[in-house]
Amino acid sequence: MVKKRTRNFGDVIRAKLAANPDLAAAVEDESFNASIAQQVFDLRTEAGLTQKQLAELVSTKQSVILRIEDADYEGHSLTLLKKIANVLKRRLKVEFLPDPISPKVKPKRKREPAVV
Repeated sequence: MVKKRTRNFGDVIRAKLAANPDLAAAVEDESFNASIAQQVFDLRTEAGLTQKQLAELVSTKQSVILRIEDADYEGHSLTLLKKIANVLKRRLKVEFLPDPISPKVKPKRKREPAVV
Protein backbone atom coordinates (compact mmCIF):
# COMPACT_ATOMS: atom_id res chain seq x y z
CA MET A 1 0.00 0.00 0.00
CA VAL A 2 1.35 3.40 -0.97
CA LYS A 3 1.19 6.07 1.71
CA LYS A 4 -0.52 9.27 0.74
CA ARG A 5 1.96 12.12 0.98
CA THR A 6 0.97 15.40 2.51
CA ARG A 7 2.69 18.71 2.78
CA ASN A 8 0.35 20.10 5.40
CA PHE A 9 2.10 19.89 8.76
CA GLY A 10 -1.21 20.28 10.61
CA ASP A 11 -2.58 17.16 8.93
CA VAL A 12 0.54 15.21 9.90
CA ILE A 13 0.27 16.28 13.56
CA ARG A 14 -3.48 15.55 13.71
CA ALA A 15 -2.86 12.07 12.28
CA LYS A 16 -0.10 11.37 14.83
CA LEU A 17 -2.32 12.53 17.70
CA ALA A 18 -5.29 10.49 16.45
CA ALA A 19 -3.08 7.39 16.26
CA ASN A 20 -1.60 7.83 19.74
CA PRO A 21 -4.05 8.71 22.56
CA ASP A 22 -1.23 8.95 25.13
CA LEU A 23 0.60 11.50 23.00
CA ALA A 24 -2.65 13.40 22.44
CA ALA A 25 -3.27 13.53 26.21
CA ALA A 26 0.28 14.75 26.88
CA VAL A 27 -0.07 17.47 24.25
CA GLU A 28 -3.42 18.52 25.77
CA ASP A 29 -1.86 18.76 29.26
CA GLU A 30 1.04 20.87 27.99
CA SER A 31 -1.32 23.11 26.06
CA PHE A 32 -3.45 23.59 29.19
CA ASN A 33 -0.45 24.61 31.31
CA ALA A 34 0.94 26.90 28.62
CA SER A 35 -2.44 28.58 28.21
CA ILE A 36 -2.74 29.38 31.91
CA ALA A 37 0.83 30.69 32.01
CA GLN A 38 0.30 32.90 28.98
CA GLN A 39 -3.02 34.27 30.21
CA VAL A 40 -1.63 35.23 33.63
CA PHE A 41 1.44 36.82 32.02
CA ASP A 42 -0.66 38.76 29.48
CA LEU A 43 -3.14 40.03 32.06
CA ARG A 44 -0.40 40.98 34.53
CA THR A 45 1.61 42.91 31.94
CA GLU A 46 -1.56 44.51 30.54
CA ALA A 47 -2.28 45.76 34.07
CA GLY A 48 1.25 47.20 34.25
CA LEU A 49 2.23 45.01 37.21
CA THR A 50 5.49 43.27 37.95
CA GLN A 51 5.47 39.73 39.28
CA LYS A 52 6.39 41.11 42.70
CA GLN A 53 3.52 43.62 42.66
CA LEU A 54 0.98 40.96 41.65
CA ALA A 55 2.35 38.63 44.32
CA GLU A 56 1.87 41.30 46.99
CA LEU A 57 -1.70 41.94 45.83
CA VAL A 58 -2.59 38.25 46.17
CA SER A 59 -0.57 37.71 49.37
CA THR A 60 2.06 35.39 47.98
CA LYS A 61 5.69 35.51 46.88
CA GLN A 62 7.10 36.63 43.52
CA SER A 63 8.50 33.13 42.98
CA VAL A 64 4.94 31.73 43.05
CA ILE A 65 3.87 34.10 40.27
CA LEU A 66 7.02 33.15 38.36
CA ARG A 67 6.02 29.46 38.57
CA ILE A 68 2.44 30.16 37.47
CA GLU A 69 3.77 32.02 34.42
CA ASP A 70 5.99 29.03 33.54
CA ALA A 71 4.41 26.85 30.83
CA ASP A 72 5.93 23.73 32.44
CA TYR A 73 4.29 24.33 35.84
CA GLU A 74 1.59 21.78 36.71
CA GLY A 75 0.59 22.69 40.28
CA HIS A 76 -2.01 25.38 39.67
CA SER A 77 -4.15 26.20 42.67
CA LEU A 78 -7.69 27.23 41.84
CA THR A 79 -7.74 29.37 44.97
CA LEU A 80 -4.66 31.31 43.87
CA LEU A 81 -5.85 31.59 40.27
CA LYS A 82 -9.15 32.98 41.57
CA LYS A 83 -7.27 35.58 43.68
CA ILE A 84 -5.23 36.58 40.64
CA ALA A 85 -8.40 36.88 38.57
CA ASN A 86 -10.03 39.09 41.20
CA VAL A 87 -7.01 41.40 41.46
CA LEU A 88 -6.86 41.69 37.67
CA LYS A 89 -10.61 42.39 37.46
CA ARG A 90 -11.36 39.10 35.77
CA ARG A 91 -13.53 36.09 36.45
CA LEU A 92 -12.09 32.59 36.56
CA LYS A 93 -14.20 29.98 34.78
CA VAL A 94 -13.63 26.23 35.05
CA GLU A 95 -15.52 23.86 32.77
CA PHE A 96 -15.76 20.12 32.44
CA LEU A 97 -15.87 19.40 28.73
CA PRO A 98 -16.33 16.11 26.90
CA ASP A 99 -13.06 14.38 26.10
CA PRO A 100 -12.99 13.61 22.38
CA ILE A 101 -10.33 10.92 22.94
CA SER A 102 -11.79 8.91 25.82
CA PRO A 103 -14.94 6.84 25.52
CA LYS A 104 -18.02 8.38 27.07
CA VAL A 105 -18.82 7.43 30.64
CA LYS A 106 -22.28 6.00 30.85
CA PRO A 107 -24.24 6.89 33.98
CA LYS A 108 -25.43 3.97 36.06
CA ARG A 109 -29.06 3.25 35.52
CA LYS A 110 -31.30 3.09 38.52
CA ARG A 111 -33.17 -0.14 38.83
CA GLU A 112 -36.87 0.21 38.73
CA PRO A 113 -38.66 -1.49 41.62
CA ALA A 114 -40.28 -4.74 40.64
CA VAL A 115 -44.04 -4.62 40.33
CA VAL A 116 -45.72 -7.65 41.87
